[in-house]
Amino acid sequence: MKVLVTGASGFIAGYLIEELLGHGYEVVGIDNFSKYGKVKKSYDKNPLYNLIEGDVKDPGFLKELVAECDQVVAAAAIIGGISLFHEYAYDLLAENERIIASTFDASIWAFKNKKLKKINVLSSSMVFESARKFPTLEGEQLKSPPPLSTYGFQKLACEYFAKGAWEQYRLPYTIIRPFNCIGIGEKKALCDKDIFSGNVKLAMSHVVPDLIHKVLKGQDPLHILGSGRQIRHYTYAGDLAKGIRLCMENKKALNEDFNLSSSESTTVLELARLIWKKINGDKTFKYVCDPPYKYDVQKRIPDVNKAKKILGFKAETSLSDALDEIIPWVKEQIKKGEM
Repeated sequence: MKVLVTGASGFIAGYLIEELLGHGYEVVGIDNFSKYGKVKKSYDKNPLYNLIEGDVKDPGFLKELVAECDQVVAAAAIIGGISLFHEYAYDLLAENERIIASTFDASIWAFKNKKLKKINVLSSSMVFESARKFPTLEGEQLKSPPPLSTYGFQKLACEYFAKGAWEQYRLPYTIIRPFNCIGIGEKKALCDKDIFSGNVKLAMSHVVPDLIHKVLKGQDPLHILGSGRQIRHYTYAGDLAKGIRLCMENKKALNEDFNLSSSESTTVLELARLIWKKINGDKTFKYVCDPPYKYDVQKRIPDVNKAKKILGFKAETSLSDALDEIIPWVKEQIKKGEM
């Protein structure tokens, strides 16, 4: 099977492409390198992989790439930590809308005129930003108040693009919602501004690399955004990549949406303690709470039963094991001056 992955140089796409290549897929990637610049990947020279520099917002160019593909993974988007929601509130809506519209325009054309069979849309747990039921089932995004952030609202719009393309053009889809994906490869974006958390710059406002970064730099007491009682489900990107592949392969995933997530709830304070202990051992853990950003969702707790029942998907990697991979990587990035 030949697959087009948009946003191919992004964090999640890196794990996904490695997963697909490992299972014999032929992968075409497209990226304009606007987030990180050009990044070397271990699979760059794999004969089954072809990375193209280009703008996803150009549907004519995109048609050339999707013409020979069986499926599309729509992963391209302006995305970042919570601070990005404030710095680029308009661009997150407008640019991401242009990206997804172009991707669907090209995909609908390839479905009608070529051999494309399906589009897989990477949505976000932020569509549940205003959810009131926990654990949150697929479908609650249609019953809850709309997301408050422009990012969450636009991700919900991506899901409506999928439904609209099916209703009008019969383009099959699968909607995929990652929850708090963690792993190596998340660097500071080229567009990120310097924002301090205590005496240390935020590492992107993504909580895992941010806390690791601050502890490695010796921050004591550790600065935490908000109360620390926020609940998250940290999902290893390697597990997520497997889940995305299963969504692509399983016929029962057609025109369905899935929460892809760890089933383990962790508060930010519990995360901070775990990171502190892994780096500082028995040194006394001290922290202070800084004012949170506006869109600091207090609970993000997915129901994962649908993905388990239909896809056979279960996130296997524990938070502790994931941190054992991420901490040395962040340490190396600090050493290189890249974080």
